Amino acid sequence: MKAADELPVGVECAWPLPAKASRADRIWLAAAALVLVVGAWQASRGLWIQAKATVAQVLIAHAWSRTLAGKADARPWPWADTWPVARLTVPRLGAEYYVLEGADGSAMAFGPGHARGTAFPGSAGNSVIGGHRDTHLAFLRELRPGDEIVVERPDGARVSYRAGRAEVMDRRAVWVMEQAGPTRLTLVTCYPFDALRAGGPLRYVLVAFLG
Repeated sequence: MKAADELPVGVECAWPLPAKASRADRIWLAAAALVLVVGAWQASRGLWIQAKATVAQVLIAHAWSRTLAGKADARPWPWADTWPVARLTVPRLGAEYYVLEGADGSAMAFGPGHARGTAFPGSAGNSVIGGHRDTHLAFLRELRPGDEIVVERPDGARVSYRAGRAEVMDRRAVWVMEQAGPTRLTLVTCYPFDALRAGGPLRYVLVAFLG
């Protein structure tokens, strides 16, 4: 075997010994790897939420067809603890969603949820519907005053509302649920729309009146 000083010129450059990483470099690389892992997890989680929301609406659509045919509390899948109570459409935006009974986390993972204790969508009183800002009620940020919102009820009747002005308010503003006053549709989601974490102290509230 040739001594190092007899090797052809350039060979020692072609296979350099790796430099020993400093402690600071190792910390930086570990931090970068952690950021990549967390970012990938967040991205996959976001994609999963979107996929679940989309697939669920397809199953709920079939349940809504059974509802229109006269079946009460038609569950979209056998173990579901909720069922569709209305179909919500915004013609200008091409938005169409099925509203589920119950505005809790389990229901709103699959669609907008009707708050129990408030008027049913399309009925007299104040019908309150909640939903996530990054899935089913994301269209609220594009909604303009005067836009038509159509609610289809289980009996097939369609009720038209006109969007009013939206307000940002504290989540403890319980007057949003009050039933006194004109017939209206109140849509509620978290705010701001581009927040990294949901469930903050603010809510985006849009009230629509019969049109």
